[in-house]
Amino acid sequence: MELKFMDPGIDFAFKKIFGSEDTKEVLISFLESFLGLEGDKRIKHVAITDPYQLPAIKALKTSILDVKCTDHRNITYIVEMQTSNATGFLKRIQYNASKAYVNQIASGRDYPKLNQVIAITITRFTSFYNFNHYLSRHELKETKTNECYLDQTIYYFAELSKFNKKESELESNLDKWLFFIKEASELQAIPEKLNREPFIKAFEKAKVINMDRDEFEFYDKAAMAVTDAEGAIEFAEEKGMKKGEAKGRKEGKEEGRKEGKEEGIKEGKEEGIKEGREEGIKEGREEGIKKGREEGEKKKVIAMAVNAIKKGLPVELIAELTGLSVEHIKKL
Repeated sequence: MELKFMDPGIDFAFKKIFGSEDTKEVLISFLESFLGLEGDKRIKHVAITDPYQLPAIKALKTSILDVKCTDHRNITYIVEMQTSNATGFLKRIQYNASKAYVNQIASGRDYPKLNQVIAITITRFTSFYNFNHYLSRHELKETKTNECYLDQTIYYFAELSKFNKKESELESNLDKWLFFIKEASELQAIPEKLNREPFIKAFEKAKVINMDRDEFEFYDKAAMAVTDAEGAIEFAEEKGMKKGEAKGRKEGKEEGRKEGKEEGIKEGKEEGIKEGREEGIKEGREEGIKKGREEGEKKKVIAMAVNAIKKGLPVELIAELTGLSVEHIKKL
């Protein structure tokens, strides 16, 4: 029987697979393979913590991590899955790591108690164009000795756009985890090279058939948000190209438009009025349909939020997945 798996690249699915209490062995395997931890550095246990980081500055939005945990050495790991690029993306990664670092203590007097923070980011897009390797480590180093003396915050990136290994080429556990994250939703069965623990546990958690109605609604909504974001980027690129082409044609034709200018202006106005009237009618109809759909979607989202509250889901998670404000949800 063919199986259908969630896309681990969707934030809801990523949290469910790697950030659940009953899948800690999955998270530990992923972290150890990603960071190359061996011997006494291997993780003995992890404590999954609240992924919501409330900024002190009210103007900033709540920063939400996909997975946040600490190990037996009190090292904090924050893991984020990013499907599409955005303005200030790398700054946000550094902001999240900085918040996780300073939030370990209640006041500045406790700074000796601060422990290392390791930020792991997996992206579907290319973040760094100056090199071709898909796994990179970023840290502060002294420029002349090339030694790292300030090692309290370290950043790791895995760029799935550069990861093109086939199943037959998978050797390390890291390659297998990246293959799982990138390809799971396209598979109908567990690949032979991943048919062992803890990969079996991850696939079991990713099975669509194991989700209840509310989980499926949340997952579907999160997946639609990703599709919308990717579509917005494509639309902006297409619009920019069309605008550039239109500008080029305009500049190229200016010489040939000198003669018969008055006649061209007249015809252009008539055509513009006609097109404007048609577009106005079309836009008015689309706007009416859009408003009707939005009203229906709003009622559906509120119903989902109410069901999620009854199931005991965190208010902040409900806010993230439904788009409703925390204040609105608390009033339901």
